[in-house]
Amino acid sequence: MAVSTVAPFGLTGRSLQFAHIALIVAPAFILFGYNQSGLGPLATLPSWVHIVPQIDTVNTTGAQESHNSTSKGAVVASFQLGALIGAFSCLFVGDRPGRRKIVFLGALLTIVGQVLQVAAYQLVQFVIGRIILGAGVGQFSVAVPIWLSECSEAKNRGRHVILTGIFMCLGYSLCNWLDFAFSFLPYSNLQWRIPLALSFAPSLVIAGGVFLLPESTPASVSLAAYRGLPESDEAIAAELGGIQASLETRNKTVSLLEIFRMKEDPDRLLYRFLLCFFLQFFQQMCGGNLVSVYASTIFEVSLGMSADLAKILAACALTWKFFCCFIAFFCIDRLGRRTVFIISGTGMSLCMAALAITTSFPASNYGASIGSAALIFLFNLFYPIGFLGGNFLYCTEVAPIHLRTAMNSVSTANHWLWNFVVVMITPGALDTIGYRYYIMYAVISACIPVSIVAMARHLPQGEVTEAELYEHSQEKQGGSFAQREHV
Repeated sequence: MAVSTVAPFGLTGRSLQFAHIALIVAPAFILFGYNQSGLGPLATLPSWVHIVPQIDTVNTTGAQESHNSTSKGAVVASFQLGALIGAFSCLFVGDRPGRRKIVFLGALLTIVGQVLQVAAYQLVQFVIGRIILGAGVGQFSVAVPIWLSECSEAKNRGRHVILTGIFMCLGYSLCNWLDFAFSFLPYSNLQWRIPLALSFAPSLVIAGGVFLLPESTPASVSLAAYRGLPESDEAIAAELGGIQASLETRNKTVSLLEIFRMKEDPDRLLYRFLLCFFLQFFQQMCGGNLVSVYASTIFEVSLGMSADLAKILAACALTWKFFCCFIAFFCIDRLGRRTVFIISGTGMSLCMAALAITTSFPASNYGASIGSAALIFLFNLFYPIGFLGGNFLYCTEVAPIHLRTAMNSVSTANHWLWNFVVVMITPGALDTIGYRYYIMYAVISACIPVSIVAMARHLPQGEVTEAELYEHSQEKQGGSFAQREHV
């Protein structure tokens, strides 16, 4: 019996899933990490400062340096502001156009934004380009994890979605090494224009490959292709029937806004939504983005290292972070979502508390500087265990089918909101309150394991579907939960 072929070259099953990861997931999240981290290392280059003296923190002092630090934070964070808009726009677009069209639109936005950014000779043009670029990446951050989770079998879903964090961190690492390499070019705008222009490649791959892949909509032809089975196979019929039954029986008239007004909420929709919301808050306010974007600034300004050494250490720290992502890849399904969040939050809190102590010493204290550098590397060990992909996975799993895009749109927009806050305030905070800034992250990170333990009675522990909060209530309605909630 012939297997359905709706993908390029007749790919099905695992081969089709690999093609989806190679053409969409990898370039989308490499682009995510590359552009989120991209401006931090470039902002101290003399050639960059010459074009945008309004954010020069290298050749200024006193009140002017403080003012420029705030402006620098705003320019760097304009990417996050655009991403917030892009993620939130998915709430209004909904499921109607399908994942492919949303991803294609995101690719077009990133290309337009990159053109404006690379060709900029004025700060205004650069910021506009950065906002448009961010809007495209924001749409990726909502649509791509949902599309990936819907195309993955339950037994592989955790690992597949964790790949988003691995590729994101690869983008961080590539960005810092390339920025460092091109800083050795003779003094010219090419020092920063070429690194920014290199991010065109992932956008073009996505734009060219997105329509070669089948949608993840509940149709037998798509399910059969992604599972590598004939359309008439009993497993395909059972899975499709479960999805359709779930859509028909689950309060299909309920909108995201209406769950706040419901007197009775047997499926705990509000609770699910708040879990997504606060998980994305923790993901940003634990200090991960602080290290990813401003690692070179911390090494150079806070620890008194030379510019070249700071860039090398920042690139090494983010490369180390990339390799540490594989811990989550192998542990997410074995240990479960709760456990990795608890381990990650505890480790990050201890690292930030210790970092506040070591950075309280003068930069001339060699031992304290070494300790601070080691703690940044140790922080980059704990952070990706739970919060560099696990948060996107969890949010796609807890949302019911009919609210999946809406919940993920709002919760991911919340992710970008706090991302914007961190990137915006960090330059000024490092200049003004110094080591005290890390105390805030230590306290917030400490709230993660406490919150997870407090919620434990609501989170059933399962080998694959732990994040599906209310499995027992679904089983009472009959049928396999994995069939009824195809995530």
